[in-house]
Amino acid sequence: MPQTFLVEIGTEELPPKALKKLADAFCDSIAKELKTAGLEFAELNPFATPRRLAALIKALPEKTPIKKTKQFGPPAKIAFDSDGKPTKAAIAFAKKNSLALDNLKTESDGKVEKLVAEVSTGGETSAELLPQVIINALTALPIDKRMRWGATRNEFVRPVQWLAMMLDDKVIDCEIMGIKSGNLTRGHRFHSQGNIAISHAENYPECLAEQGHVIADYEKRKELIRKQIQTEGEKLNGRAVIDEELLDEVTSLVEFPVTLSGRFEENFLQVPQEALISSMKEHQKYFHVIDDSDALLPNFITVSNIESLDPQKIVEGNEKVIRPRLADAAFFFNEDKKTPLAARVERLKSIVFQAQLGTSYDKTERITKLALSIARAFGMSDSQNVDKVKRTALLSKTDLVTSMVYEFPELQGTAGRYYAIADGENAEVAAALEEQYLPKFAGDDIPPSKLGACIALADRIDTLVGIFGLGKKHYPTGSKDAFGLRRAALAILRIIIEKEVDLDLKTLFNEAFHNYSNLPNGNETVPAALNYTLDRLRSYYEERAISVKIFYAVAAKNLSQPVDINKRMYAVAKFAALPEAGALAAANKRVSNILSKQDNVVQTEVNHAALVEEAERELATQLAEKTQHVLPYFESRDYASALASLADLRQPVDRFFDDVMVMVDDENLKNNRLALLFQLRNLFLKVADISALAVAK
Repeated sequence: MPQTFLVEIGTEELPPKALKKLADAFCDSIAKELKTAGLEFAELNPFATPRRLAALIKALPEKTPIKKTKQFGPPAKIAFDSDGKPTKAAIAFAKKNSLALDNLKTESDGKVEKLVAEVSTGGETSAELLPQVIINALTALPIDKRMRWGATRNEFVRPVQWLAMMLDDKVIDCEIMGIKSGNLTRGHRFHSQGNIAISHAENYPECLAEQGHVIADYEKRKELIRKQIQTEGEKLNGRAVIDEELLDEVTSLVEFPVTLSGRFEENFLQVPQEALISSMKEHQKYFHVIDDSDALLPNFITVSNIESLDPQKIVEGNEKVIRPRLADAAFFFNEDKKTPLAARVERLKSIVFQAQLGTSYDKTERITKLALSIARAFGMSDSQNVDKVKRTALLSKTDLVTSMVYEFPELQGTAGRYYAIADGENAEVAAALEEQYLPKFAGDDIPPSKLGACIALADRIDTLVGIFGLGKKHYPTGSKDAFGLRRAALAILRIIIEKEVDLDLKTLFNEAFHNYSNLPNGNETVPAALNYTLDRLRSYYEERAISVKIFYAVAAKNLSQPVDINKRMYAVAKFAALPEAGALAAANKRVSNILSKQDNVVQTEVNHAALVEEAERELATQLAEKTQHVLPYFESRDYASALASLADLRQPVDRFFDDVMVMVDDENLKNNRLALLFQLRNLFLKVADISALAVAK
């Protein structure tokens, strides 16, 4: 009969930024362990609050299914002696499988006659398996640092206070992490007193909500908070801005959300709104409110974990707390404005970028040189644009030595833009100071201006080449990427591709390399940095539904111009969808294999007069015509049209391989046919290695 299983691990307050991840991992681990144990189920519902991780599993069977399998033992010639009596091997096999010696049977395993026993597995009850299932699931949780508590050696992310484990209305008797199981839970820390008895596993969420003042369902609680915040924003005649990361954190901080709004003095709005928002979000976990023109309103929304009889007291308390935070931001802003950004350049000489790569001032000088080269590709070679590039590069890191960025590191670039405007700098220069950090994360916008893109590219290329120039021990490995090289590499590719600027990464990386002096990794630097960067294209195109095979087909060309690579990727993807693609890919694979086995250099010119078979003459004719036809496409980098035209070669290529023997004894005839195949393969290779698309057999 199907049963409902409940497990709840009650703890001290769990880390809010890790709660959702822990809850998901807990349920995933339980599901995996149940499958391993042979226990199927219909539904698994996760629950998570600051003080608990729980799961409710429905339609769990009473027992694991019984399966009968054949267990083969030693070969018959070993199991019995010459008189037909059981040997020690047979006796051991019989004992292991609880068989009488008289009942030993033999059967062929497909190779030889062996002792055989029918073994029944399964039939264990869910109640006896579930404790180990939960222990294994808890052990597998992704906890960076486990805690110990009391005098025990038990470890968990936070001290465990209670354990509820039930099948329907019965407690599963066990002990986990030093806590004996029961049917008791605990409600809200302030709105509930004492233990709460769970009458039936199915009643768990309702029981907590009605008696414990706790909304245990994480997603339900999250959506309730979202609606409350939106409603509160409307009451303020504005729109609450809901940051999903902050919403997750707040959901992980409360068990019964009550949303309230407060106000701060309007004079604080003279401070950059990004600083105010950061202060409210990072320090107080507040949501900000904007008007119809996206301007910040002097209000905030907070989510309380208490349903107070006097909510105004909570609001006043929050207003009192936020005031000095905003006052600090205002002070930093006003003090910073007293020193122009240009006057801060010298201070960069005392800021170390990386011990072996110099200071931020040194980096600024390298960025200037590289940005000027990049600017030419953007068509910014005139004196006015050159001056803007130099000025932006000079000021690019100066906000790092401001009090605002010291207090709010996430405002680097943004603070620079505000201070540049206050200093009377060119508007494009001011905007580029902020744009240089775009994109900040996956899916973020790239710099909208050419000037911002120049600085963004120069900065990231300089970092990549510099770090790779220090040698392998500095390369990013696993999750360790101190300088954000993965993000930097992908940003470089995105900016170049999406801006459609014709830049060669190999050239730029070489220039960046020469801007340094005596990098330890020497001549290995550029190839290592270039390969690392271009390899990011694999995931970039996978996200755009372009297969890995297509990536490898183009990567085989060892190109370093992202815009050109991008054109080839989409051209090959379009070609791969054609009905002729499969056969031509297989033919290219076959040609590649044939040519790779030749010891000597293959003849490259075809002697048409020496062609014997009709099929090879037809292919040679078609190949010559197609070569002339597609050359203009190659010159204009219209690879899609080139491949579409080359798809017409399928029929003569198929006929060639059906009717013509390439590796004949006649050396001249063989070499002439190899030359024909060489030209065929080289024509496709002008776009990509199409053989990579062939289906493996």
